[in-house]
Parts: sequence; structure tokens; C-alpha cells
Amino acid sequence: MSVLQYTMPLLNGQPQDLSEFLGSVVLIVNTASECGFTYQYEGLEELYKNYQNQGLVILGFPCNQFGQQEKGGSSEIGAFCQKNYGVTFPMFEKIEVNGAGAAPLYNDLKTQAPGILGTKGIKWNFTKFLINRRGEVVGRYAPTTKPEKLKADIEKLL
Repeated sequence: MSVLQYTMPLLNGQPQDLSEFLGSVVLIVNTASECGFTYQYEGLEELYKNYQNQGLVILGFPCNQFGQQEKGGSSEIGAFCQKNYGVTFPMFEKIEVNGAGAAPLYNDLKTQAPGILGTKGIKWNFTKFLINRRGEVVGRYAPTTKPEKLKADIEKLL
């Protein structure tokens, strides 16, 4: 079953049916505005600009579960991403990625692509999941993996 079976609210509150992205290569990232990895927005935006015409979609999911590094509401998050990094890829309302309140999307991502030694929990902000055109998770990348290091894997799927 595809992980793109959910409808999630965008930062503007509008529902986004993720199944609309079937047929695209999708990179899903949990983000935070005050994280040491926040600079990765720049690399994510560069990937998006370079490959969106070939079928890449990047989906950002703000999360405040790691060091309380995403305190703001949707309007503050959107303004931060636009002003500081010129983010144009879809950004969603803040979610939880671990625990009892974890979004079902993230439960599916973690089940289909466990972390090192089979751990399912997300360790920190900017964990990345790469999804093929059929909606199957084909890769999980650590927060320390810079977006530019994903180019070869993305190009194989495109």
C-alpha cells in the first residue's frame, strides 16, 4: 500500500490529498525552524527547483517534538521558510512524527523504512524519506544527510 494515501493540511489549512503525488518521486522531510539542520531548507529548495520539472515533489512537515525547535504556528512557519530560504515546495501544518499522536503517514513511513538496527522512531528534525513513483518508500536518510547527497538516488527514480 502507498504511503501517499493520506490527506494532510497545508500551512494555509487547505487539505492536500497526497495521492495526487502518485506518479512523482516524493521526498518527505520533517522540519523545524530553529534546528541546527535548518540550513537544509536551502538544499531542499535547490533539489526541488532542479528536479520538479522531471517529477520530484518535496513535502515538508514541521514538527516540534525535538528540542521544541518549531514553536510557531502555521503563518510564522510559512513566513520563516519563505523569507529565509525562499521555500516553494509544499509545507504542511505542524505534526507529530513519534509517539501516540504521530501522524499515520509517519507511522507508515517508519514501518516501511526503519532506521538503523530496525529502529522505527524518528531521531531528529530533517529525517528524509524517498518515495518512488508507485508510492513506495525506497530510502530513509539521517538528519545529517545533506539534501545534495540525495541527487544520485533521486535521479535513478526520475
